[in-house]
Formats: sequence, structure tokens, C-alpha cells
Amino acid sequence: MNFQKIFVPVAGIAAVALAYRQYGWLGVAAVATGLVMWLLLHFTRMMAVLKRAANRPIGYVGSAVMLNAKLKPGVSLMHVIAMTRALGQPQSEKDAQPEVFRWTDGSQSHVTCTFVGGKLAQHALFRPLDGAAPPAP
Repeated sequence: MNFQKIFVPVAGIAAVALAYRQYGWLGVAAVATGLVMWLLLHFTRMMAVLKRAANRPIGYVGSAVMLNAKLKPGVSLMHVIAMTRALGQPQSEKDAQPEVFRWTDGSQSHVTCTFVGGKLAQHALFRPLDGAAPPAP
């Protein structure tokens, strides 16, 4: 189970309880206002990322090699969408775990990313063979 799914709500409830104990209803109002502001900031960022992604073709990235270099295990799907500015081309069935998405660039190189629980578990870069390159000895 994801630690953040439990910790964040418990920390919010604890902050409200502590604010009530120390400052009464004025403290609850201040902490609740801060929590709502934090939620609105995250929601606004998500909407901005998805708005930018809506203007690009699905599964397209400027450079698959650069994307591969920037990826790190554990980043969220939303972070990868923000980096690529495009939604990934789904490679797995809908609502199936793990989720697999692919981003392809203009040279037909592509990065295939596997997400487990919304976090990047692994990624692989594929570069097509160039017809002009001599065969390896």
C-alpha cells in the first residue's frame, strides 16, 4: 500500500486537531484554509499539465533519447506527462496493472514506460537500426 495515501490524510486530520486544541475554531479555519490552498495548487498544476498535453498528438515526444535520460524510477505518470507534454500511447489494457505507455519521436525511436500504482517502475528505449550504418563485425 502506498504510504502517502495514508500519511497525507492522517497528517491533515492531525493538523486540524492540533490547531483546534491550541487555537480553537480560529486555528481550524487557518489550517483548513491552508489545506484547501494546497489541494487547489495541486489541482491547478494537474489541469495545466493536461491542458498542454491536449495540444499534442498522443504518444509523441520531441526526443525519445532525451526522455529516456531524464526518466527515473518512482516518478509519477503526471510527472512524465509534464516532461513529454503529451499523453502516452497506451500499450496495456484499460485499467490493468501494470500500465504500459509509449512515447515515440520523429525518428521512430520510442520509450516504453511501465507504471505500477501510478509510479514509474521501469522504462526501455528502442532505437531503430539505421540503414546507412555499416554492420558490426
